[in-house]
Amino acid sequence: MKNITIIEDDKALNDGIMFALANSDYSFRQCHKLGDFNKDEAVDLIILDVNLPDGNGFDFLRELRKSSDVPVIMLTANDLETDEVMGLTLGADDYITKPFSLMVLRARIGKVLNKVDSAKDNIYRDDNYIFDFGKMQFYAGGLNVDFSKTEQKLLKLLTDNVGRTLTRDYLVDSIWTDGAEYVDENALSVTVNRLRGKLTLKGTDMPIHTVYGKGYVWKYDN
Repeated sequence: MKNITIIEDDKALNDGIMFALANSDYSFRQCHKLGDFNKDEAVDLIILDVNLPDGNGFDFLRELRKSSDVPVIMLTANDLETDEVMGLTLGADDYITKPFSLMVLRARIGKVLNKVDSAKDNIYRDDNYIFDFGKMQFYAGGLNVDFSKTEQKLLKLLTDNVGRTLTRDYLVDSIWTDGAEYVDENALSVTVNRLRGKLTLKGTDMPIHTVYGKGYVWKYDN
């Protein structure tokens, strides 16, 4: 269930959006002014008007982006190109001008939420490591770590298959896919050793385990 907050002062439109999407896998919180928004409530997407009784949607979005990356779809009568550019520059995920089709809005919401879900699938996180493969940002023990492209490929394969032993042949075939006819048999071992060196944290177990005679497995125990 996705939680959607609608910040729109036009009550008829606010209700219309909620009713139009009522059969979808969404729950709604309706706000008619910025002051109704509770930043502590869990929210998966915000539908945001620009002109509101107690403030401006652009200013709200500017402040929101200082602490949150929750998806925002701006829904407004401001149809100037400069307004759309401003909204997108401030961090809106989409910008829809009134009047609009509720079917189009439904499709836009689905597209934004699917994009977010895909991005989440590209992130590995546990108590010691955060790997954002989409943004190519990697942290070990809270410190930024740089990996080569080959190391990133190996790391992605291992963390996508936590607890599953991946054979050496599978890893070599998956990582070195550039059509090379010959790959040094030590290339995988060298890459694993380099990866381990960058992931080593004092007082914690190394998550990359060797399964002798087979390959490697990523193990993590909470």
